[in-house]
Amino acid sequence: MCEEEVMDNAINDGDRPGTLVTEATLDDLEALGGNVDHGGVPQDKRHGATIIMVVVFAVIVVAALAGFSGARWYYRDKAAPGVYLGNVSVAGQNASQLEQTVTREADNSKITVSDEQGRKVTAGFKDFGVSVDVKRTVRDLLDAKGDGAGRVSPFGKAYIKLDAKVNDLSVNKYLTDSFVQDGDKAVPSSIAFNGSNKFVVQAGHGGRAPDMAGVKRTLDDLIANPGQTQSVTVSYKDVPDPVSEQNAQITADLANKILSNPIVINNGDTGKFQIPVDRIASWIKMETDLEKGTISFDIDKAAVANYLNAEVPKRLNHEMTTQEDIINNSGQVLLTLKKGVNGVKVKDCGPVIDQVYGALMDSQPATIQVPADITKFDVKQTKPQMRLVVDKSAQMVTVYKDDQQVQTFPVCTGKGGHETTPGTYVINVRYDVQTMRGSDYVTPNVPWVSYFNGGQGFHGAPWNPTGIGMGDPVGHGSHGCVNMNVQDAKWIYDNCPQGSLVQVVGSQPGGPVR
Repeated sequence: MCEEEVMDNAINDGDRPGTLVTEATLDDLEALGGNVDHGGVPQDKRHGATIIMVVVFAVIVVAALAGFSGARWYYRDKAAPGVYLGNVSVAGQNASQLEQTVTREADNSKITVSDEQGRKVTAGFKDFGVSVDVKRTVRDLLDAKGDGAGRVSPFGKAYIKLDAKVNDLSVNKYLTDSFVQDGDKAVPSSIAFNGSNKFVVQAGHGGRAPDMAGVKRTLDDLIANPGQTQSVTVSYKDVPDPVSEQNAQITADLANKILSNPIVINNGDTGKFQIPVDRIASWIKMETDLEKGTISFDIDKAAVANYLNAEVPKRLNHEMTTQEDIINNSGQVLLTLKKGVNGVKVKDCGPVIDQVYGALMDSQPATIQVPADITKFDVKQTKPQMRLVVDKSAQMVTVYKDDQQVQTFPVCTGKGGHETTPGTYVINVRYDVQTMRGSDYVTPNVPWVSYFNGGQGFHGAPWNPTGIGMGDPVGHGSHGCVNMNVQDAKWIYDNCPQGSLVQVVGSQPGGPVR
């Protein structure tokens, strides 16, 4: 085979036209006994050219790898090449820049809505109640194209839409408010608490509303391709009552069942109170779901807790009150001046809150005892030195000191309809002179007054010597007081201090007793 044929075969080896002849190929031919013409190039020069070619190839490979690594490092916290928000390229933008872009494009997304009557409005996402999650959209942009080898390729494309939610109720409300007059709008039935301490239904009615299907499709398109203004025309349709009166009544009946069950709180002693119906009603929070056409309610547990934490201590806590008794020589209690009251201090209201909330949720009555520390009241007993016995039958008052009689005075007690009330009392208020008033009288300058039972007391009655002298309450009786001669009333004032015991006994005579 001639040298030309050898070269031709070597060059066209494997049917690859233009393949370079490598050093190994020439050496292999020589090893097989072929005569290869090196064109007169010395052996060492041929080896040098081969090394240069290998080095150049290696440099190219290293540069390519370095460029790829550098690109991945550069875009590690930026949107990758070929990433778009809708139709806007965001390649190379960091998180802060992406937030600005997303916000701008969302704000610039508008819809011009018109109807056949020529009314027109232009509104954005916020008007329609569309919520855009800017941070999640930014995260989607940063994560687009993944983190593999294809992330930095300029040939791959990723089109990201806004992370947004469309609220149908908000869209419907905006369109209805913009295009429908108040008198033509559908009104849902509702529930209100009224003055009769119950929930009542306020009936709604159907009406007219825009068909929002076209607007919703346009909103979906703007979410995918934000930053532009689109137009849409709406038509109208008749709509029923969004919440029927029947559905509202079902809920009102359930709420009224809660109100009909009393809830009483006590402190384990004598203190208790019932939670007012209007207060419970304020805890029942109505929620209208226009999509489902229903009204539901929940109990505001935080409001329950706030009320009980404030009211339970106020209503059920009290200091211990010492009981004050008047006794005779044998220790018998003649009169309790002040009734004793146990001291009560409520403790944790937490269990009470849970029980009240549970009773409300179950629509059940409840009597709930709050945990409390109770201090038993003590008793103070007093044996008064002075005791006055008013005998209505004899129209006389007898004064005892240490149970020994010291004085007896004629009197005139209250007339029919104003009789001096039988019972045991103590002198509690005294005046040396006073103007007395009643429903049908005013008497100035009444001397030596010693009250023992509300407006009933001993006093001088210079205007009534006949009644006192005759002992005649029927014809000359008072309005309930014990009329006395002035000097006798002064003796009682001077000798019977506050706390002196008064016993009114006997029966009303039919006429004068003296």
